[in-house]
Amino acid sequence: MATKLEPPTDEQEQAFAESGDYITDVVKENLKLIRHTKGFSLDKLANRCGVSRAMLSQIEQGKSVPTISVLWKIANGLNVPFAELLKEKNQEGIHVLKAENSKVLFSNSKVFASRALFPFLGNRKTEFYELLLKPGGHEVAEAHKTGTTENIVVVSGKLRLRVGEKVVELEPKDSVFFKADVSHEYSNPTDQETLMYLVMDYTDEVG
Repeated sequence: MATKLEPPTDEQEQAFAESGDYITDVVKENLKLIRHTKGFSLDKLANRCGVSRAMLSQIEQGKSVPTISVLWKIANGLNVPFAELLKEKNQEGIHVLKAENSKVLFSNSKVFASRALFPFLGNRKTEFYELLLKPGGHEVAEAHKTGTTENIVVVSGKLRLRVGEKVVELEPKDSVFFKADVSHEYSNPTDQETLMYLVMDYTDEVG
């Protein structure tokens, strides 16, 4: 039975707000650039990705902070890797990603959080994320681009993963590798938060 979720704390809300402003600025510029490059109108992109024209317009104007699911839908509609919408301008040398500057994305229900642990710049074939799933939380992920794979290791808590029709359960220090070009779901069947790390690999270079 799913545990009743507690509302986010003031600290979590503040962190989300600060991260949200940063995400908004990056996404709005990338979305406009990619959409115009592909020659898509707002209406055409809305039809392709299932996100309303009004929402797309608000994101491009920096008036709305997109959730994880919305960004995935937009990326699929544009036929680009997820990281394209979060990519920063290219820089040289060593890149230190301070925790306070991390991009944290939340699901609509706030039970699932994804924090990017890599800089969104340059060409890359892999992405590295920290995932948090609240007690009783459930998140559905749409199929990614053909050839995309995920490698997850559970740090604490438990994970129930459904890939297509198959279901596996993982405990701390367990890991799983699977093809993510089919619909998959993450569930936390316990009353404790689940912490995981995800490495996502693309067949084609990201960026």
